[in-house]
Amino acid sequence: MLFRQARVLGAAQARRFLSEKAIRHRVASGRWRQVHPRVYVTHDGPVGPEERRWVAVLAAGPAATLGGLTAARCWGLRRYESRLIHLLLPARHQTRALPPGVRIHRTTVLPSEDVLAVGRPRRTMPARSLVDAAQWAATDEEARAVIAAGFQQRLVWGDDLHRVLERLPRARRRRLILATATDAAGGAHSLAEIDFLDLVRRAGLPEPSLQVVRRDATGRRRYLDVWFERWRVHVEIDGGQHFDPKTAWADMQRQNDVWTTGDRVLRFPAWAVRNDPTRVITQLRAALRYAGWPG
Repeated sequence: MLFRQARVLGAAQARRFLSEKAIRHRVASGRWRQVHPRVYVTHDGPVGPEERRWVAVLAAGPAATLGGLTAARCWGLRRYESRLIHLLLPARHQTRALPPGVRIHRTTVLPSEDVLAVGRPRRTMPARSLVDAAQWAATDEEARAVIAAGFQQRLVWGDDLHRVLERLPRARRRRLILATATDAAGGAHSLAEIDFLDLVRRAGLPEPSLQVVRRDATGRRRYLDVWFERWRVHVEIDGGQHFDPKTAWADMQRQNDVWTTGDRVLRFPAWAVRNDPTRVITQLRAALRYAGWPG
């Protein structure tokens, strides 16, 4: 049990194996710590993220399930670190006193297909985790970013989120999540690419393909962010990682390969897509017209 639960025990679990006197002795001697009235950490070292998740679940009771960003990070979501632990509980479940940094969310819909069938502690599956994270996000922008990151990092694909939302007809931000998931599943692997696609549509420009695979002169697979195939116009959306010298050189090589075959290449930083959309669209429209698009 200690091995499975990262050396964290609920009080009731501890009493199954030890007397009250033995438990008190371990706490008094410093071998154990009582981090919550119903939870013990059975070592004297630092309490890490895995242990904190166990403390939260054991304190909340057997109905508790890790959800939202907490569950998504367990599945491997990166760049969304937080000490806040999100728990899902049935709507009518009585709330217990919980440790600091634990946030409770209520739900009336948590079917078995949305919960990890094996492994502990209980957590929601990747698609449900991302949907809930988007619902609970502080802003629409944060919600869209989480969905895009889930697809970019291969936690979900295809219509995974659509199937979850079919079971959650009253989900908060439902339309926004659906639209973002649809674009992300279609190949927009970052929020900047999704923003760019939305910009293109609102400007009345032709619909591009996203994340198109091309082979360079050496036969290596290259991914084009945005590709207007009929007019051979290629657009790259540069995020912060493109300022790294190795990444920048790889981008230049890819751009050179495209240029040498006669294609037009435009590059925009992600911040320009959000903060200077008029100039972005003006340049893109000009490139498409010079390439033969009638407008």
